[in-house]
Amino acid sequence: MQTATVFNVQKFSLDDGPGIRTVVFLKGCPLRCYWCSNPESQLRRPQLEWNARSCVGCRACLAACPGVAAAGPEDRRHVDVRAVDAASPEAAAAVAGCPGRALTVAGRTRTTEDVFEECIQDEPFYLQSGGGVTLSGGEPLTWPDFCVELLGLLCEAGVDTNVETTAYVPARDFDRVAGLLSHAYIDMKHWDAAAHREGTGVENDLILANTRRAIEAGVDVLVRTPVIPGFNDGPEDARCFAERLHEVGASRVQLLPFHNFGENKYDLLGRDYRLHGLANLHEEDLEGFRQVYVDAGIDAFF
Repeated sequence: MQTATVFNVQKFSLDDGPGIRTVVFLKGCPLRCYWCSNPESQLRRPQLEWNARSCVGCRACLAACPGVAAAGPEDRRHVDVRAVDAASPEAAAAVAGCPGRALTVAGRTRTTEDVFEECIQDEPFYLQSGGGVTLSGGEPLTWPDFCVELLGLLCEAGVDTNVETTAYVPARDFDRVAGLLSHAYIDMKHWDAAAHREGTGVENDLILANTRRAIEAGVDVLVRTPVIPGFNDGPEDARCFAERLHEVGASRVQLLPFHNFGENKYDLLGRDYRLHGLANLHEEDLEGFRQVYVDAGIDAFF
């Protein structure tokens, strides 16, 4: 029985594949996108989070973790969540002893059987709506054995399967998972390898190759691009993105306008957010950007 660190199971989702879906979020990602809206998903291990709005300043967490570094303003001193192992007894004591429930743990180890049983509870909704289960993250394919085992159980049960992936994983692991998918939502964050490395920490060659492999294998692939101001939002970017899509055999792309909805999550983890205060983009802001794709023969939509 395989295990993985799961940080959320979201039910009744309408945005992560066709129909009503259950989305399983796994921790761990090889990319470090500076706009990431799920920073709690980047590390594979569970992490402590601290919510300033819930903290009452009692310092009970510090008493439970003697010797651990403190953080925060004087009236709300708390354990530095970056310095505590979330799986340790001290962390458990700090979470249990926090009267305001300001301390929580993001992620816990779960088995494929456990997750499958939770997902299959909603099978009637999948059947009625043409929905199913989507694996997301983070990068779910950093847990290839877990994904293969869970997707295998879902396929045996006749459940529609999808994965939201960066595709930045070894080809062998990607192919193992792709063979069990009804759909694959693959991110294409930049068309240029150097710019992709600057924005995410890795180049895009493997991503493009795996995208092509999935399309050639007959997987229903949807390429998605988060449109980030100053990074990949110019008309020339749209033109070059369209060229890359043609190269890998894709004919459609979903454009995801930048949003700062995950900004507060950086505070929970005690991390700085590079795009603090940057305004959200809206569909109307990107109509010209979208039209460049359309003129290049790509079905681009929001």
